[in-house]
Formats: sequence, C-alpha cells, structure tokens
Amino acid sequence: MDPMIAEFLNRFILVLTNGFIWALIVALVALGLSLIFGLMEIVNIAHGDLYMWGAVLAWYGVTLTGNFWVGVILAMAVMGGVGIVLERGALRPVEGIPAYTVVVTIGIGYILQQVALATFGGSPQKMPDPFPIVIEFLGVRYPGYRVFVAGVSTLALLGLWVFLFKTSIGLWIRASMQDREMANAMGVSVSKVYAVTFALGAMLAALGGALASPIVQVFYLMGYDLLVLAFIIVIVGGLGSLKGTLVAALIVCPLESVMTLIVTPTEARVISFLFMAAVLLVKPKGLFGA
Repeated sequence: MDPMIAEFLNRFILVLTNGFIWALIVALVALGLSLIFGLMEIVNIAHGDLYMWGAVLAWYGVTLTGNFWVGVILAMAVMGGVGIVLERGALRPVEGIPAYTVVVTIGIGYILQQVALATFGGSPQKMPDPFPIVIEFLGVRYPGYRVFVAGVSTLALLGLWVFLFKTSIGLWIRASMQDREMANAMGVSVSKVYAVTFALGAMLAALGGALASPIVQVFYLMGYDLLVLAFIIVIVGGLGSLKGTLVAALIVCPLESVMTLIVTPTEARVISFLFMAAVLLVKPKGLFGA
C-alpha cells in the first residue's frame, strides 16, 4: 500500500474513533439537557456550565487526593446537589414561562462561570492522564484512557436506561414527561420529579465534564463549545427524545471529527449546523421527535 494512503487511513481510523468516543461523552451531557427540556420544558442555557463544573471538581478531586474516581464522584455528588438547589430556588418560581426560564438559566450560567473564575482561576489547566497506557490496534497507537472513557460512558448510558425504564422513579419521570397533569392526578409528586430530573441532568453533565477533563483543557469557559454541540444533537435527535439524542450524538460527533481531516474545526462545526438544517428540512421535529 502506498505510504501516503496508509498514513491517511491510520489518521482516518484515529479521528473516527475519537469521534465516537467523544460522542459518548457528549451524549451524557446532551441526554441531561434533553431530559430537562422533555419534562420541564426548560431550555437550560447553563447546562454547559454544569459540564464545566464537573471538570473543575474532578480536577480538584484528583489534585487533592490523586484518585480519579474521587474526582468523578465528587463532581457528580456536588452538581447533583447544586441541581436540586437551582431547581427549587431559581427555576421553580418561573417554571412554565419559557422566556423567564431562558433568562434565569443565562443568569445561572454567568454566576457559575464567575464562581469558577474566582476559585479556579482564568488559566486553562490540564489534568494528568489517569491511565497512561497506549493500546496498539491495526498499526495505530491509541491512548488507553479514551478506551476506558468509552467503557465508562457506555455503562453510564446503560445505567440511565435501567433507571428510566426499570425503576419506579424512572416510571414517574416518563409518566410526567408524557402527561404531567394525569401523572399528578394518579398520585405522582410532579414537583419532586422535577427536582430529581434536574439533579439527574446536572449529574450527567458533571459526569461528562469529569470524563472529559483529562482529554480537554479545564477552563472556566469550556462549557460554551460543548453547549452548542449538545443543542445541535438534541435538536437533530428531536426535542425531548432520549433515543434520538443518543443516535444524533453518534452521528454528529463522528461526522464533525472526520470533517476536521479536510477542513478547519470551525468549518467542521458549520457542517454540523448544515446537517442540522438538512434534517429539520426533512423532519421538522428531528429524527425521533414526537
């Protein structure tokens, strides 16, 4: 085989693999965003900052203890609690008023950024690789941590499916998403379901940030880029559709990753927007929108 062709194929395999692994991380964040919108009809502009704080808390956990799992658990636990406080204290008074919820979540995001800036600092930080091993496959050397991330993300997605479809709380969440008034009439405490759902969405965002922290630079504004990508995925999959969100993540992220072989990252993001527009022209409610 021609050396140039072999080199291109190796790069293509590497970039495509990166795209699928990044898709699993982004799917965690986007599923949290989709859950919150699907149940509460809140366009959570602060969701990217919940992801950012997941990475920041994971960095603190690893820096203080040297244990990656401590960082992950710390990020999820703290952001789950923050999610409940935000839903009860800031969003509960304006639930059902879309314009107000957008304004409130913009304010929440700004506050989260400023707190991170004041405590974490404005300089990007790089977390050391928790698993500094290299895996060789088809002549391609690949970081072992990314394979680990793929496994953890897959297990987390399976755990989310079990939680939503095999537990009573999951049943209450799905019932409230389909018809909140009927669920309330049947004895489901919709207000408590709202708090649990927002906390779950925050924990998923934090988990995504914690898993991404050794791959990307940890920075107080890192949530912006991820939020845009998450919204593209949620819109392509169909607002409120969890299955659609996962499928869209597995399409959009590898597509954008492969496009970086021939165009700049900014142009690759433009292609993602064009793909979203094409999907909406054919299916205005997204791939799996009801």
